[in-house]
Amino acid sequence: MIDYQVTINGISVIASYSERAVDRIFLPLLEKLTDIQKKKGRRILVMLAAPPGAGKSTLLSFLEHLSHEHDHLGNIQTIGMDGFHRRQEYLVSHTVQRDREEIPMVKIKGAPVTFDLEHLTESVKKVAAGEVCGWPIYNRLLHNPTENALTVDGEIVILEGNYLLLDMAGWSELKKYADYTISISAEEDCLRERLIDRRMKTGVVSEAAAQFVDFSDMPNVRMCLQKTAAADLQLRIDSAGDYYIVS
Repeated sequence: MIDYQVTINGISVIASYSERAVDRIFLPLLEKLTDIQKKKGRRILVMLAAPPGAGKSTLLSFLEHLSHEHDHLGNIQTIGMDGFHRRQEYLVSHTVQRDREEIPMVKIKGAPVTFDLEHLTESVKKVAAGEVCGWPIYNRLLHNPTENALTVDGEIVILEGNYLLLDMAGWSELKKYADYTISISAEEDCLRERLIDRRMKTGVVSEAAAQFVDFSDMPNVRMCLQKTAAADLQLRIDSAGDYYIVS
């Protein structure tokens, strides 16, 4: 196993990846993306979609690390869609229906409706067109996005997010801007355990963490597992956290 330590959204994460996954999945993937970029002679945009708890941010950080370790690979730049959360003041002042009850949007923050899809789409178009452009990130201390926190200037850009390949009106349009797509799936119970553990690492007690995850995260997990469109590369995580290609 290869251990990889990184800080994601203020939380220190130690991830372990099998040598099999690195040699048979991750390095071949980076070689493929390098080849696509060279053949097209321009920036390529890769979209990686995965449900909450699948470890996509950590995986992309690891892939970026791998790309810098091997001279024959093109360096990748990774970005996420979390910076397109609607602002907190919007979520507090707008409502949505959930189980026949009208509730503030902020209570289901992270659901598709709580993202600014129009802003995301316009930004994706700029990246796909090869523009050097700003990109927002989500500031967990401010509970709001920070605009233009990053500059997108890479030749191989990987964008990660829960809903990038969602087969729903509006969201399904994003896929046409991607040169290559990746999806990750896992068992629902496995993702629930990972999400509760992640919540507890922020200082929340186990019972409260489970309540939050079941109300806020699990509907989004089920939506991703059931409505993510087929990708060029489909991966699956087992209960031990190892990666496999879905045949």
